[in-house]
Order: sequence, then C-alpha cells, then structure tokens
Amino acid sequence: MEKKKKKSPARQSFDVGQYLATSGLQKKVVTYRKGQTIFSQGQKSDSAFYLQSGAVKIGVTSDTGKDAVVALLRPGDFFGEGCIAGQPLRVSTATAMETTSALVIQKAEMIRVIHEEREFSDRFVAHMLKRNVRIEEDLVDQLFNSSEKRLARALLLAARYGNNQKPLEIVASISQETLAEMVGTTRSRVSYFMNKFRKLGFIKYNGGIQVNDSLLRVILHD
Repeated sequence: MEKKKKKSPARQSFDVGQYLATSGLQKKVVTYRKGQTIFSQGQKSDSAFYLQSGAVKIGVTSDTGKDAVVALLRPGDFFGEGCIAGQPLRVSTATAMETTSALVIQKAEMIRVIHEEREFSDRFVAHMLKRNVRIEEDLVDQLFNSSEKRLARALLLAARYGNNQKPLEIVASISQETLAEMVGTTRSRVSYFMNKFRKLGFIKYNGGIQVNDSLLRVILHD
C-alpha cells in the first residue's frame, strides 16, 4: 500500500516589522513629536528609517524656495534609504505629521542585513520597486492630469485606497496647505475642490478626512 506523503507545514509569511524589532539587528527606536523634523534636505545621509507608528511627510524645497510634498508615509514604510545607494546628502526633508515612532538603522548595518537575510532583502527590493512605480505614476499625473484629478488621486493614495475597508479614513490630519504642496496648485484651488468633493459625497469631514471610493469617478472621468 502506497504511503501518503506528509504535507509540509504552511510557511508563515515574513513579517518585516517583527524581524526588525526582535532580531539582533543594531538599531534604535526614536519617537518624534508632531511637526518635528526627522531629517532635513542637505543633511548627511547615513541611516535608513522604518516607520513603526504615526505618519511622516517627505518634502523638498527648490533653490527658489518653493516647497512640494512628494510622499506621505504610514507604518510599514521605509524612508531615508537613499544612503544605501551611495546618496551622500539627504535630497528631501522628513517631518512627523503626528506622534511618530521609527527604527533608525545605520547604513552599514542596513547593507549587512540586506546581504545576509534573503527574505528581508526580497521584501526591501519589493518596497523599492513599488516606490519606483509610484514615482513614475506621480510624474505622469503631474504632466497630464488636471489639478482636480491630482487632488483626487492624492486623497485616495493618502487613504491607502485598496488596502482597507471602505470608507477610507486618512489617519493623519492633512492640511490644505500640505495637499496643495502635494498636488502642485494653490490652497484656494484645493479648498474649492475639497468643497466640491464634499458636496458630491466623495469625502466627509469627521475630525479627519473620510474618503469614499466613489472619488475614483473624478480620476476616471474624461
């Protein structure tokens, strides 16, 4: 009689946050208050960060003093990872949008664990590829879409559309000034479109901003 083959136990998915928090990785946990600068554009780039809790905005300032917000980060995101690619100075500024906790990992230690821990390396590469796709999408958005569509997309991205149950809640309080810097328009235009979205039922104000997936209509409409 043929023996039945034993099923191998299901492999648990690799938890990057748990690995970083509990492994022998050399790191430190730093807590930042709301509005505190984590690092500034032009500073020495010598460490990477893993966001444990809170929210962070990544912004840049041009030579003429114009500000732009290029990313809003949530727990589970890496940032400041340009140091690993040999970036000597920070090209952006990271600011805590609320009370925020992050793991700070020095460049050499980050490179070591990428080389030695395959599963972590795979997840980190996936993170970088996803970030690259996002940058390309942002460029297309800026080149071809109206400010109204750019604002709708920014709100959906901030609410992590597709990753949560609906309606989607933006946890961090995002000011209209920040939205204007993300979209590349004026605060008055943002205010106009936000009121329009609210009247159409696409968003609600409930302490924070609540985003309904019906906001997709703005992006899909020609």
